[in-house]
Amino acid sequence: MGKPHRIAPDVKEQILKRIKDDGIPVAQAAKEHGIHETTIYGWLSSGVSAIPTLRELRSLKKENTMLKELVGEITVKLSHAQKKR
Repeated sequence: MGKPHRIAPDVKEQILKRIKDDGIPVAQAAKEHGIHETTIYGWLSSGVSAIPTLRELRSLKKENTMLKELVGEITVKLSHAQKKR
């Protein structure tokens, strides 16, 4: 297995700032930067030492709603695909 890819500290800070301050979903940031979502969630959890801000809570709620809608859409598509068999 190859050497793990290191992310420059300033790039890491920029990614986390966009997620926390701008409210972009972790999935979007991960895709844009070619980083696994788990890596970003690890960065976020290692930096958790205080109560989340209202902005962070709103961002999480927005992302949660988006993910639930996506799961719902996928479930409906799978259901329709299985009925066609």
